[in-house]
Amino acid sequence: MHTAPPLTHSPAPINTVIFDLGGVLIDWNPRYLYRQIFADPGEMESFLSSVCNQAWNEQQDAGRPWAEAVRELTARHPDHATAIAAYHERWPETLGGEIADTVDILSRLKTAGLRLYALTNWSAETFPVALERFAFLSWFAGIVVSGEERLIKPDPRLFEVMLSRYDIDRSRALFIDDSARNVAAAGNLGLRSLHFTDPDTLRRDLESAGIAL
Repeated sequence: MHTAPPLTHSPAPINTVIFDLGGVLIDWNPRYLYRQIFADPGEMESFLSSVCNQAWNEQQDAGRPWAEAVRELTARHPDHATAIAAYHERWPETLGGEIADTVDILSRLKTAGLRLYALTNWSAETFPVALERFAFLSWFAGIVVSGEERLIKPDPRLFEVMLSRYDIDRSRALFIDDSARNVAAAGNLGLRSLHFTDPDTLRRDLESAGIAL
């Protein structure tokens, strides 16, 4: 008696791609601003690690008003008042250009007819600057901004906002982010996900996932 081999099911084909923005499609780095403020690179790095650090900036991404953030940090570091204020007042100078090769991939996905969305950790107060500067943001059928939702990746609730708001079938969606923790969070929710490192690797990973470019 022969036993039939077990049936295997291939993943459903991807019809939706969800992009992170900063570090994937947009070159953002506070050093673009602070190299103009600090003559000593070491002093700049110390400031960005101990004063206006990532954890502080993420609170604005999670919805804290910039005026409150600057006021509270200045009270703790009065000697850096001017540099702290610059983070908000001169925030557009933290933006580099688009990451052209990734934008080209986005364009190809758009031409191929895939549904495109963005899920970004970004302050609601500063995101309009990016909307005005980067025309390709209009290619997305929807963008969920953490600061507007007062939730921040990798909180699974932010992913669920996107999935429910745009009626996204997670079994047919692919998420791309340059943060490993965000990629892991997406995977825990049943989303196929890719850790972005560079456009060439992304192109190969998309093709391995069955998306021809």
